[in-house]
Amino acid sequence: MRLLILGPPGVGKGTQAVKISKVFKIPHISTGDILREAVKNKTEVGIKANEYMGKGELVPDSVVIELIKDRIKNKDCQNGYLLDGFPRTLGQAKALDTVLSELNTRLDKVIQLYADEDEIVIRLTGRRLCNNCGRNYHVKYLAPKKESVCDDCGATLSQREDDTEKIVRNRLQVYDKKTKDLIDYYKEKNILVSVDAGRQIDTIANEILKKLNNISLCSGQS
Repeated sequence: MRLLILGPPGVGKGTQAVKISKVFKIPHISTGDILREAVKNKTEVGIKANEYMGKGELVPDSVVIELIKDRIKNKDCQNGYLLDGFPRTLGQAKALDTVLSELNTRLDKVIQLYADEDEIVIRLTGRRLCNNCGRNYHVKYLAPKKESVCDDCGATLSQREDDTEKIVRNRLQVYDKKTKDLIDYYKEKNILVSVDAGRQIDTIANEILKKLNNISLCSGQS
């Protein structure tokens, strides 16, 4: 299965992507990861990307598309893959479709995770990190035994500067504005699967897998 996962910050996209890739035995392709890997390995596309990053500029869509094209041509993507982090706009989606068409393939389904804005705000503003050992906490869902103190090393926990309510709500508004046309695009192509991600992790995963398994069965019968 060739899949794409979409969702706003804090919706739990990464967690669900790992579960999906394990069940279907397909690679989870994070565009951020492959970009960093290409730069590290000094591939032709990686060198090109690094020129922009070195100037503090955004890597152009054309370069990111090149990276994705190279990655999905690998042998481990023969039976499918799960894209995460790209496309984020309608223009990027159309560019990706062009590349996939050149490779004589297409996306089977696009998984859209959504959740109530207030729930996402609680998730992101409640995150805490131990700067000493790196352990993650949450004031509501995974609180330390002693407030603001790491259970493992006793260091003081901190909150990311961009995890304030004002910034989080702004990020969510920007996401909605940028992806509205993208969601409509995949809906019109009849490949969008929407799942409420405001519930327990396993409940969300079970619904995603149930919908994808039904899709697989239907595809196998056609």
